[in-house]
Amino acid sequence: MANEKLVGNMLIAQSGGPTVVINQSLVGAVLEAKKHSAIKKIYGSRHGLKGILEENLCDLGKETNANLELVAGTPSSALGSVRKKPTPEDCVKVFQVLRKYNIRYFFYIGGNDSAETTHIINEEAQKAGYVMKCFHICKTIDNDLRENDHTPGFGSAAKFVAQAFMGDNLDNRALPGVKINVIMGRHAGFLTAAAALARVYPDDGPHLIYLPERPFTLEKFVADVQAVYAKYKRCVVAVSEGISDDQGTAIAAKFIKEVDSHGNVQLSGSGALGDLLAKEIKEKAAISRVRADTFGYLQRSFAGVVSVNDAKEARQAGVAAVKFATGNQFNSGSTAIKRKPGKKYAVTIERTELRNVAKETRHMPDEFITKAGNDVTPAFIAYAKPIVGDLPKIGRLKAVPVTKA
Repeated sequence: MANEKLVGNMLIAQSGGPTVVINQSLVGAVLEAKKHSAIKKIYGSRHGLKGILEENLCDLGKETNANLELVAGTPSSALGSVRKKPTPEDCVKVFQVLRKYNIRYFFYIGGNDSAETTHIINEEAQKAGYVMKCFHICKTIDNDLRENDHTPGFGSAAKFVAQAFMGDNLDNRALPGVKINVIMGRHAGFLTAAAALARVYPDDGPHLIYLPERPFTLEKFVADVQAVYAKYKRCVVAVSEGISDDQGTAIAAKFIKEVDSHGNVQLSGSGALGDLLAKEIKEKAAISRVRADTFGYLQRSFAGVVSVNDAKEARQAGVAAVKFATGNQFNSGSTAIKRKPGKKYAVTIERTELRNVAKETRHMPDEFITKAGNDVTPAFIAYAKPIVGDLPKIGRLKAVPVTKA
């Protein structure tokens, strides 16, 4: 089957959390598909799997290249997104729609849950004897897809986090106190760790960084803040929404009960974690000026804060998926970004099996986290800098004191 020339139509959809560059992947795939005679029509599904089930499709082949390029530079999911895991009944309906529209090339842009959905659809297609190429296009700001050095969406979200902490650190320096910012990251701390890129001067925040990869206790948190505050008379803290106790239970999950179809607790929809941590510092550390913010969904689609490499690699991932699908070597798979060895930053887009990416996530490597578990190492900074790109220049007054008259 892999050597046959498969002719038919293409369907592409977006799923999971939107990003600043997810449309680069969409447009890259569509423009590449236009070059291949085996692909006749190019359909887009509105709101992912939900759109397929409802036959809510649009004809992307009729979009002008100029408009596609405008969409490519626009944040968030142009086709709309969804969080939905297909049931057996859904799979039956999906194949009815796929057959009806002669879909032979299926692309799903998203994270590990989206990869799982693509994997399920691919396996069901094989069981049904329906010949179709199924490819997942990597994306997630959490940067937690296995097989990937990093994923499209992370670089731009990390740039937003770094710049937000740059500003927050300056604010905190002007009006000292304790400032706690809660960052997205359910199981992996990459995005929260990116706050460390905000540091320019030795006393810059974030002074403390807490990640899901290390057990979190309120007692140690209070002690850490007290130590930093004693040194600088202020403290800026970066906290992952997914910080967990020594049993692996997310601290925020104790306050939030809402879950999606994949069973994920909706950690980003509440400021409860920040409020809890701020209350603890006020009561236990006897510091009066304590503030907490939850960045939440602002990190995902913030217009104008784009990593150049992130946008380029997102486009390349979409193009590569179509090339893999239209070639005669693979019937399914996922795109994976691999970093080339050497001092100069460069990547390749490779193909990996869907099962390698689906459902399970990866974590921050131990060498990226300090022994104390409340900061990142220089190794992480070296890893993240080229992905995020240039940040604003920050200066300080020399503040030469005036001799009293």
